[in-house]
Amino acid sequence: MDNSFLKIPYERLDEINATLLDPDSKAIGDFLKVVEKYGSPVEINQKAAQARHLPVLMDKVKAVKPDHLTDLNWLKEMRDQGKFINLTEYRKKVLGARYDETEFNEDCAVTLEISAAQYFPWLRAAAERAIQQGVLMPGRFIRVRKMKEQEMDGDLPAFAAAMQIIGASYVETLDTKGTDGSNIHLGGPETITGYFGGVGQPNQHALEWLDEYLYYYTNYGISQILNINPGTVLLGYMLHRLGVDIEFKISVFMGNDNPYAALWTLIGAKLFARDDGSSPLIGFNWSNSVNNETIEITAQFRKSLNFEQVVRFEHHITETWKSIVRQPYNRREELIQISDHIANVSAKHEGGDPEIDSTRPHPSDILDYFRDKSEVISSGDWDYLLQNFLDKFDATNKTAWTLTEAGLSFIAARHLHHQEEMVPA
Repeated sequence: MDNSFLKIPYERLDEINATLLDPDSKAIGDFLKVVEKYGSPVEINQKAAQARHLPVLMDKVKAVKPDHLTDLNWLKEMRDQGKFINLTEYRKKVLGARYDETEFNEDCAVTLEISAAQYFPWLRAAAERAIQQGVLMPGRFIRVRKMKEQEMDGDLPAFAAAMQIIGASYVETLDTKGTDGSNIHLGGPETITGYFGGVGQPNQHALEWLDEYLYYYTNYGISQILNINPGTVLLGYMLHRLGVDIEFKISVFMGNDNPYAALWTLIGAKLFARDDGSSPLIGFNWSNSVNNETIEITAQFRKSLNFEQVVRFEHHITETWKSIVRQPYNRREELIQISDHIANVSAKHEGGDPEIDSTRPHPSDILDYFRDKSEVISSGDWDYLLQNFLDKFDATNKTAWTLTEAGLSFIAARHLHHQEEMVPA
């Protein structure tokens, strides 16, 4: 069949540009007003660069939670003393005599990802385990903790500093998300059918999300955030096109579960990409229901759009035992099947391996992400949640081991395991 009819006439692009540039457009005008509160794009980026400077973050930690400095300095010392297993040692540990005859395809290295790293003290617990057991710290951390709460107790700057120390990327989840009461008509399970249209960020909340992002970007240098709504995805595209160096990952809650949903999202990213080809969309989190064929089909047009090295496919390997998927859920073997030919994929571990997680006194639960820290402590669940996190850590390392056994590559915390040269903060 002739597909030439799918070609979009240039006149349609002219109409889109006319809409975006309309000086009377309230939607665009309101967007620009929020941005202007923080300065020009150049000024905004300069503020963010200064805010993420490691000594600046350390000073903020000292002012709010000086005890965290002990753990940060310990982490630096362990890194500088080479206490963490390096990549070569790790591969020899896994492969033994097979190491010398194994060739790794670094072009398809899988990013080891863990979610959610809610509390800063958990990072040291994981690092101690990594040193003691000769295993790996992930190369990517996802956080879903309340922003204001962690700003007040010092976790926010401490975690940002730690990521620079170990050489890992991380994502924060803003408070202006669908669970913040933004939709006044939704409550708990009794209104569950209302969620089928999306928890959402209705009315003015999309602009509040933009405002919140710019606050944390300019005050803490946080660039990567979670994105859950088509409107805020578009705001992220426009902000980046304007010149602000925002980066975001699309959440699993967006429900992208087929190649056409992905094509629509990537077309939008391409329309608003900068002239250098960059896009703020750096992570694309698939729905839990996708299969390998969907990922492979999407990888084809991701490459034709020149986004293969820009947009990471983030795929859940494990999930929390409760409140999100039917269990047992473990996609590790499927990951192995695509990791030799699909580039720029991350293996996200949201739960422990099911056979372990299910036996815990408090199995992992996605609803724990939305609890106040004070309530977690007062309920006596703090140690349970730490155990859940360490189970996810172990699941992440099991994936790394399985990849290595198959002669496949991964990305762990670069400054700890890959021994890459550090860029001064």
